[in-house]
Amino acid sequence: MRAASVANLRDDTTEDRETGAVRSVQTADLSLPEATMRQLWSPMHLEQLARTYWRFLTRVTLGLVRVRYTETKRFVILIAWPLKLLTFMAPEYEMDAEHGLVRWRIQSGLLVSRRGHGGHGHLQIRVSRRPGSPASGRVCVHVEVEVANFHPAIATGISRRIYNITQSKIHVFVTHGFLRSLARLDLAQSKVGRFTP
Repeated sequence: MRAASVANLRDDTTEDRETGAVRSVQTADLSLPEATMRQLWSPMHLEQLARTYWRFLTRVTLGLVRVRYTETKRFVILIAWPLKLLTFMAPEYEMDAEHGLVRWRIQSGLLVSRRGHGGHGHLQIRVSRRPGSPASGRVCVHVEVEVANFHPAIATGISRRIYNITQSKIHVFVTHGFLRSLARLDLAQSKVGRFTP
């Protein structure tokens, strides 16, 4: 039996008709042994979960999309350095006994319209502990990946319909793949190591 399992994959993608901003949320429930949960519930592992997301993105695109790190920014690039698809500010972390969150504010990039520049939109991963089954010794962690207040450049320059059937669909497909991959509990080592002892 696998140490963890993923269920209840969902997608909720909406658009603000007035501003053109997109909010896209993908969620899943991760069931795992309570002892494993206690070991993983720490800022260090939250940081590793964030790194795991970027590693998955690179793997699923066969290395075409990569992430570059500086002290203050994260760059999602296509093939080579000048092609910056997305530029994020350095991640923000929050964690307590029941919730954990890592958030990257969107600064700019080829995929972002000018209206979406400046850190008003974000990408974030939120984890929340949920009651499990005491008899089974397992607990549930609700995982949510959210992009909010995102202004896609393709929707501004070409059309909203093209965005909906291309970039939006690809994002949901990749994010659901990432959520399914969490069943392996194979967290990547952080590139920055902000919370590594």
